[in-house]
Amino acid sequence: MAVKIRLRRMGQKKAPFYRIIVADSRSPRDGKCIEEIGTYNPNTDPSEFKINEELAKKWLANGAQPTEVVSKLFKIAGIEK
Repeated sequence: MAVKIRLRRMGQKKAPFYRIIVADSRSPRDGKCIEEIGTYNPNTDPSEFKINEELAKKWLANGAQPTEVVSKLFKIAGIEK
């Protein structure tokens, strides 16, 4: 099973709010997830995000692959493999 760390879209139309989740790569964007590890709000200036570092490092160590946007957020937060 390929596991990805990616964003789940929440919020109203034209006002997106995202949760950073760990999910099977075959599940849909807003479908079932394994675990929620943070949030990301691009509507504020500057953008706000909160990531549980312990959980993120645990999933990266277990082989989960972050998407492009999530890897950029991890880099800003100082989380690396």
